[in-house]
Amino acid sequence: MRPQDGAPLPAAVLFPYIKGVTSLDPLLVFDRTLLRQRRERAARDWERHDFLKREIADRLIDRLGDVRRTFPLGLDLGSHGDEVAAALAGRPIVGQLVRADLGRGFARRARGPVVVADEEFLPFAASRFDLVLSAMDLHWVNDLPGTLIQIARILKPDGLFLGAFLGGATLWQLRQVLAAAESEIDGGLSPRVSPFADLRDAAALLQRAGFALPVADSETIDVEYESALALMRDLRAMGESNLVAGRRRGMTGRAVLLRAAELYADRFARPGGRVIASFEVLFLHGWSPHASQPKALKPGSAAQRLADALGTSEMSAGEKVERS
Repeated sequence: MRPQDGAPLPAAVLFPYIKGVTSLDPLLVFDRTLLRQRRERAARDWERHDFLKREIADRLIDRLGDVRRTFPLGLDLGSHGDEVAAALAGRPIVGQLVRADLGRGFARRARGPVVVADEEFLPFAASRFDLVLSAMDLHWVNDLPGTLIQIARILKPDGLFLGAFLGGATLWQLRQVLAAAESEIDGGLSPRVSPFADLRDAAALLQRAGFALPVADSETIDVEYESALALMRDLRAMGESNLVAGRRRGMTGRAVLLRAAELYADRFARPGGRVIASFEVLFLHGWSPHASQPKALKPGSAAQRLADALGTSEMSAGEKVERS
């Protein structure tokens, strides 16, 4: 449950830190210890930088509105400033919503039941929730298939997972100019913007995790900024800047940043002088398997011929069409 503002969270709601999660394992792409630290910092002034999370949460809940049923118990995984709950307000879709976030600062913002939890080690019982929602959170998970398997595990049969997270085309403009600036000034490259999942793999990941009826699609949100430097400041304030474990340590050189800003303005400025930044959002939709769900027909079991439906004649393979 939500503690009093400013009070420490009771130990019962804190998911314990697991040793080794943030080791220098070459298979771990993201520095999760740094992510936790940045989440805590972002929570202190979140209202000034929550616009992207609010927009993604609104789009996610709009999609949930297309599902003609209600869900007694739901989980908001990566709750931040309670934007998913705000988007649900006034809609009788979810009976009770439990929030979960990696950061204690964000957990204190929750206006309902809350757990501090790591998305890579979900501390919930099997078949616990009717619905799991996640907005702008899962792109920082090292083992996305593993996390999706855990989400499938905590869903009841015929439960729904609906997630939205940043995809591989996010901030392609910034990637381009940072690479060009660093190559020009330092004579080399390092990962400056974190890698994200690709839409082509998203639905396959759902199916691999055991979800039925998996669907994946994407939308692009274009945001205008005064300059590339303003964009980079905003990413830092949101806790969304580079978390690649193999990144070059230390501050990016001032000369590289200024050159990147110049290139950004040259290549991506709007007529009024402001620059554009693109955020690709991947939407995942999958159900926990249940006997009542529609099943694909076996090959050859169709009750009607395709030729009849199309109003044409059926021909055997290899049969030639006579032309008049």
